[in-house]
Amino acid sequence: MTKIDEAAALAQASLPSAAWDLTSFLLNAKSQIQLWGGLLLMLLGAVGLLWGGVVLIKKLMANPQSASQQSSWGTIALLILVGGALGTGGWSLISTIGSGGQQTITDLGGGTVIIQTVDQVSRFLNGASK
Repeated sequence: MTKIDEAAALAQASLPSAAWDLTSFLLNAKSQIQLWGGLLLMLLGAVGLLWGGVVLIKKLMANPQSASQQSSWGTIALLILVGGALGTGGWSLISTIGSGGQQTITDLGGGTVIIQTVDQVSRFLNGASK
């Protein structure tokens, strides 16, 4: 066997087997969308952080008696905080926040739902009015 044949055999042996079923497609699509979405969130976080810094410098350099200052200190602080959090966290930050909401919904939904019919309510009201 020549060196080229050996290299080709090794390259073919190391290729992953690709499954073309619906489950694999959806799992791969989910992973890819999470990657792209996370990178987009990180980009938007960096833009928000940069814009928050620019607005902060503009506000600090503006005349304090100028009534036309457009951004409040709260807006500037939120731009910097949220921009920094998204810039470093991206998808993992949003996923963590979402999983906290999912846990709350699960906790709230763990109880029993009591359904009262109109007859039960009217009997209760008639009994309470006597």
